[in-house]
Amino acid sequence: MIDKLDGVTTFVQVVEAGGFAAAAERLDLTRSAVGKAIARLEARLGVRLIQRNTRNQALTAEGLAYYERCVRALAELDAGEADLDSGRMAPSGRLRVSVPEAFGQLCVAPVLLDLTRQHPALHVDLSFTDRYVDLIEEGFDLAVRIGALEDSSTLAARRLGTQHTGIGASPAYLARHGTPRDVDDLERHVRIAYSHGGATAAWTLRDAAGRTRRVDVPTQISMDDIQAIANAAAEGLGLAWLPSWLMAHYVRRGALVQVLENTAIPPQEIYAVWPRVRHLRCKTRAAIDALVARIPALMGAETASRQGRPGALIP
Repeated sequence: MIDKLDGVTTFVQVVEAGGFAAAAERLDLTRSAVGKAIARLEARLGVRLIQRNTRNQALTAEGLAYYERCVRALAELDAGEADLDSGRMAPSGRLRVSVPEAFGQLCVAPVLLDLTRQHPALHVDLSFTDRYVDLIEEGFDLAVRIGALEDSSTLAARRLGTQHTGIGASPAYLARHGTPRDVDDLERHVRIAYSHGGATAAWTLRDAAGRTRRVDVPTQISMDDIQAIANAAAEGLGLAWLPSWLMAHYVRRGALVQVLENTAIPPQEIYAVWPRVRHLRCKTRAAIDALVARIPALMGAETASRQGRPGALIP
C-alpha cells in the first residue's frame, strides 16, 4: 500500500527553505537524501514538481498547485495531533527554543531544565544567541525576546517581565575613583562599553532635571558580550551599564554597587514568542507557563516588584 505522505513533508520544506541544501539542514538529512525523496515523490505522482539545474530550483505550475494543497493537508494533520496532544497530562517530544545568550543562561535555562526534570519525555533543545531568529524559517517552537515586538500575523507572544537597567561599579573602583553623584560626574570616569560591529554608542540617561541626555563617557574597554562586561566591572575596570537581572547577581554577593539609580532610560519588556497556530502544543504551553511563573523571581526581587503581574497575551 502506498504511503501518500512519503516525501510530502520534505517537498514542503524544500519549497519553504528555498532549496535542497537548506531543507536538508532543517530536516537533519543529507542533500542527497532530500533529492531522492523529491525524485520518488515526482515518480509516484508522474509530474515534475521542481525544475532544477546546477544553480537553482524553481517550482513548476504543477508543483505550486500541489504545494498549496500539501500545506493545507499538513496543517490539518498538525491540528489533529495538537487535539490529541492537548488531552495528555505531560508534555513530550522535542522543544526547540531560542534565547538571548546572557539572559537565557541566567533566567531561562534554569526554568526549562527544571521542566525536563519534571517531564522525562520532554527533550529541550536550547539555542543561545543574540541574533534575531526567524522562528518559522529556522524551525523553532519558542523564543524569548527583549524589547518592542514588531506587529506580526504569524507570531503570538506573552509578556514575561520587564527589564530595567542601571549603572554598576565594583567597590574597589569606587574607592579609587569616587562615586558619581550626577550625570555630569560620568565624564570623570571610565566605562566598559557594549560594542556592536566595532562601534560603541553614547549612554542615554536622565539628568537631575528629568531631561534625557546622551552622555559620552570615556571608554577604555569595549566588548560585545554583556556577561563579559559585567565580569570586567566586577574586576574594577570601570562603570558598566547593565540590565537589572544581571546586575542583581553581582550586587547580592557584593561584587557590584549600583550608582545613579534615578538616571535609567525607560525599561524594555521581555516576551515569550512562538509561531501562531490554532492549537498550541502541550510542550510549548508548558514551557510558556513555566517561564511566566518563574522568570520574575529569577530576574531579582527588585525587578519583580517593579514590573507588576506578567502574562498579558499579545493579539
